[in-house]
Amino acid sequence: QVQVAECGGGMVQPGGSLRLSCAASGGMFSVYHIGWYRQGPGMQRELVAAISNDGSTKYADSVKGRFTISRDNTKNLAALQMNTLKPDDTAVYYCNPGGMYYMESYTPSTYWGQGTQVTVSS
Repeated sequence: QVQVAECGGGMVQPGGSLRLSCAASGGMFSVYHIGWYRQGPGMQRELVAAISNDGSTKYADSVKGRFTISRDNTKNLAALQMNTLKPDDTAVYYCNPGGMYYMESYTPSTYWGQGTQVTVSS
């Protein structure tokens, strides 16, 4: 099966930046669509950004203009660059390869890593 591992989380002040990375193995990475999700305290897991296998992207309204999703198929890696971070961005962030990418939505696969904690606080 597909193994997923996220890294790059940490603590940062409001207005700061972080770059998250996702490594996926055991599948055909180049044909997978990929989503980044997050789950804050007491909140449901929500889609942050997604990228299709041909490079199309979509973003949640709350992060549009601040976050950028990308992929490197030669290394089986996906990344989420997060700029101008806000306290509301505090959450555990998860990478999800293998979902279904639509014009209006992204439907996740069952492939999840352990997540990486992002904390934005003064």
